[in-house]
Amino acid sequence: MTDTPIFRPTRRSVLGAGLAALAAPALLTLPRDAAAQTVADVKSKGKLVVGIQGDNAPWGFVNSQGVQEGFDADVAKLFGKQLGVPVEFVATAVANRIPALVTGRVDILFATMGMYPDRAKAIQFSKPYAANDIILVAAKGTAIAAPADMKNFTIGVARSSAQDTAVTKVAPEGTTIRRFDDDAATIQALLSGQVQAVGANQFYPLRLNKSQPGAYERKLDFVRQYNGAGTRLGQKEWNETVNAFIDTIKANGELAKIYQTWMGFAPPEFPTTLEGVPFTVG
Repeated sequence: MTDTPIFRPTRRSVLGAGLAALAAPALLTLPRDAAAQTVADVKSKGKLVVGIQGDNAPWGFVNSQGVQEGFDADVAKLFGKQLGVPVEFVATAVANRIPALVTGRVDILFATMGMYPDRAKAIQFSKPYAANDIILVAAKGTAIAAPADMKNFTIGVARSSAQDTAVTKVAPEGTTIRRFDDDAATIQALLSGQVQAVGANQFYPLRLNKSQPGAYERKLDFVRQYNGAGTRLGQKEWNETVNAFIDTIKANGELAKIYQTWMGFAPPEFPTTLEGVPFTVG
């Protein structure tokens, strides 16, 4: 990985343009059957293909028996049950989640997808069904008490993740950021000393302290991110179906059960709108 100075005035617009550029050629090459896909098509083929993160516990990970588990896996299995079809998981890294969807490799994303306006230009988000605090984590002795302190250290992030966005936005000019392919690689970079702090979600400290008990702590809080399911742009039926499903599992207690299993606490209050991120197809 290469070190990248950040916080140029146009950085935010560059990130947005990059996502749009990534999505555009993929949309142009979308397979005919994927572009025309309906819920009936999925039922006809007899399975729901779900893009999920493959190594980001407790959201999505493969257990020692080679079976996909986690919060998103349980939500996706419930959705498959509602549709009456089994779920086939396709493990994705942070950077290839959107391409996997728009090229038709998967039918839907339950993949820890933070709901941001830049991403909403490339995919259709559902209503939010999860929340995730985006933070900075480092060893306890690391002197980071404010964003200004970040410039004294090398910061690791998963490329194109919510952590990448948050760190890039607040880090002082001249901060060195190293971008890795996924959460697991970012965590390993901190454990091995390649970086001194990492942009993280709320579960990084638990994972890090399993390797080195009591060594790591939450240094800065950036933002609370809401996660939604992702479908392809313009697929009104898919969007309506997944939104109805999310309403159902919120109302009947199923989402609360999944939250308790994987998070150990109750679901938060979810926003009814997010600026720049429509929950429905216009």
